[in-house]
Amino acid sequence: MPLENLIMQYEAPIRMGIFFGILLLIGLWEVVAPRRTLTVSKTVRWVNNLGLVFFNSFILRLIFPMAAVGMAALATEKQWGLLPYFHIEGVAALLISLVALDFIIYLQHVMVHAIPALWRLHRVHHADLDYDVTTGARFHTIEIILSMLIKFAAIVVLGPPVVAIVIFEVVLNASAMFNHGNIRLPLALDRYLRWVLVTPDMHRVHHSVEDDEANSNFGFCLPWWDRLFGTYRDQPRAGHEKMTIGIHKYREPKQVAWLPGILILPFKGKVSEYAINRRNWSKGHE
Repeated sequence: MPLENLIMQYEAPIRMGIFFGILLLIGLWEVVAPRRTLTVSKTVRWVNNLGLVFFNSFILRLIFPMAAVGMAALATEKQWGLLPYFHIEGVAALLISLVALDFIIYLQHVMVHAIPALWRLHRVHHADLDYDVTTGARFHTIEIILSMLIKFAAIVVLGPPVVAIVIFEVVLNASAMFNHGNIRLPLALDRYLRWVLVTPDMHRVHHSVEDDEANSNFGFCLPWWDRLFGTYRDQPRAGHEKMTIGIHKYREPKQVAWLPGILILPFKGKVSEYAINRRNWSKGHE
């Protein structure tokens, strides 16, 4: 059986196995060495956040049975994209694909903060009142669908090998769970590690209620884009233990911790004047 067919056949169980393995590992780490004291029932949050994950997975498989891997296989078969056009193959194609796709995720993340209608979807991720491994997978269903369509477009334009897409999806999920973990790293290790990987302390700043802090540190895996484009912020003003996680306007667990409230959150309230270049953090706007 060709390698690509083998990858496509076992892609789902591979990703699921790695997802649950890392979820268990980071979850245990959070118990042994937590960075912050949680403010909401962990059971409530985990049940509802993971319930959203399973619901999203079901909807994605229903709409896109072969997901990004299937699109990559089609692009390879049709020789779509820049990599086939310039005859870039092997390890070079793999590395270019992984770095380029990570950059696209960074741009997508900036976009969902910059456009008010998309922010309404993305605020489901930010409205979590605590910050732990399950926050890394907590996204509204419509945003997940939009994200998949963006991946499809990126695959058609880039033409990455199938194996690159499988690795990227695994790395993206793993890094999202790691950098959303409520875990304590030695400060010296964090200082050096964040030059090559987004760490929990680096990304936690992005989940602050303060606008200027929330509009920083957009990277999910590679930290270079934030440094390159001026969106990097070293530490939160209040420190990691005292900073407030979430969104100013949504502080009630019934609004943001339970699945029904999570799903209707994008449709609540008026479209605000929210824009990525606002820095009026002290005024407490969303």
